[in-house]
Amino acid sequence: MSSKIEKIQHHLQAANIDAAFITTPENVFYLSGFLSDPHERLLGILIFKDAAPFMICPKMEVPDAKAAGWTYDVVGHDDQEDAFEVLANKAAQSVSAIQTLAIEKSHLTVERLDTLQRFYPNSSVVGIDQVLTDLRIVKSADEVEKIREAAKLADYAIQVGCDELAEGKTELEVLSAIEAAILQKGYYMSFDTMVLTGLNAASPHGTPGNTKIKKGDLVLFDLGVVYEGYCSDITRTVAFGEPNVEQKAVYDAVLSANKAAIDLVKPGVRTMDLDRAARQKIEDAGFGEYFTHRLGHGLGIGLHEIPSIHGSNELPLVEGMVFTIEPGVYKGDTAGVRIEDDVVVTKDGVEILTSFPKELHIVEPK
Repeated sequence: MSSKIEKIQHHLQAANIDAAFITTPENVFYLSGFLSDPHERLLGILIFKDAAPFMICPKMEVPDAKAAGWTYDVVGHDDQEDAFEVLANKAAQSVSAIQTLAIEKSHLTVERLDTLQRFYPNSSVVGIDQVLTDLRIVKSADEVEKIREAAKLADYAIQVGCDELAEGKTELEVLSAIEAAILQKGYYMSFDTMVLTGLNAASPHGTPGNTKIKKGDLVLFDLGVVYEGYCSDITRTVAFGEPNVEQKAVYDAVLSANKAAIDLVKPGVRTMDLDRAARQKIEDAGFGEYFTHRLGHGLGIGLHEIPSIHGSNELPLVEGMVFTIEPGVYKGDTAGVRIEDDVVVTKDGVEILTSFPKELHIVEPK
């Protein structure tokens, strides 16, 4: 983690910025190994251009921060204190003044910025979001391994879901069984699990409910698992009983799109070319108007990271990028199908991290 801090310090020195205040829980974890949801309380790391950084967190979490591997100072604040005053007093022990302060503009609220500027009224504020994005967009071998393990757990969760399908069971009953199985293994989901049956799956972000599964339905599972702070994200659509011709046509188009995009992945290819290749397959099958979202998104500590895989993003792929490829067709009178994989760009091509079979899986009614 010290090398990550040093990279930020090098940026501060090159840009003549006195300090950076990192406040997103994901970036605090990335830099420190300490994963916390502080709720309304202040959590952050203050990194100086020419002095040792420190972390500020709720006082009750100081032992956890130290145990997570953070080797620099930790200052705690309790609920009766002004956390920003604690921050400023601690900073004054390291530097005499902060003339320029870098913040995460996408995260620090206006209210908190106003509070911070009470203690640094003469300082100018700049953003450091892009520096952090550039650091996190390429995953280390250790990070990829953690996402790989998270993907294995996601594959297992899909299998649990398939095994739970039965005539008359509700979406929520199947969902509960999936999440219970993951909890039993000692892990938790990376986002709210989706189990959508029949035409409910034609809503890309549908909400599971008490709809009962019946023979002839397609059932869409969208879920992910967190492993040591890193997320997976998988979608599979399976048939409960033999699908009809229209359902199969939709499925085949989405599968073709998924494969076409994955086949293109290698260093140097533009992210937009993946989206366009997948979209072309779906358009050729006659379902283009029903593919209503981007092809995918980056994956790591956060569920949605850079790069964004859409048709206007010219960013070239580089080794170590991890992202999803998830084409979908949502035809309200026929079917909703999405097939999503997690992939990592390798030196020569691509590794698919999710491995649950993608050929149409037919679950025979019990």
